Amino acid sequence: MNRRDFLAKSSAPVVAVCAACLGACSKSSSGSSAPANVNFNVDLGTQLTTVGASLVQSGVIVVRTASGNTTTSFTAVQVACTHEGTAINWNNGSNRFICPNHGANFSATGAVLLGPATRNLKQYNIAITGNTLTVTG
Repeated sequence: MNRRDFLAKSSAPVVAVCAACLGACSKSSSGSSAPANVNFNVDLGTQLTTVGASLVQSGVIVVRTASGNTTTSFTAVQVACTHEGTAINWNNGSNRFICPNHGANFSATGAVLLGPATRNLKQYNIAITGNTLTVTG
């Protein structure tokens, strides 16, 4: 067997194994879909009473970003990172959501600030009546 035939026959299995490994190790772009038809209430008399406080319900993370019971004092976005679906956390010091899995950063409105995520988080609507905050979307 000459050198060319040897290389042709022995490299095919190596290429197949490498292709399988690269496919398994590649970054997922599917992420996670945002919950639809969300509709729940939060009692502001007992929950989210301090700036930076957060809660997760129905696949949504709600955060108090400022004092006062106005809609601009809160934000609500899907809790699943759009990169691979890991639950994000609010970082009050930097006013952003951070994914603990791969470090993606999102603004308070869910816009991607730092990858690997490439899609924004879905932002949900907030309404306040008295001490009741309602999240819909």
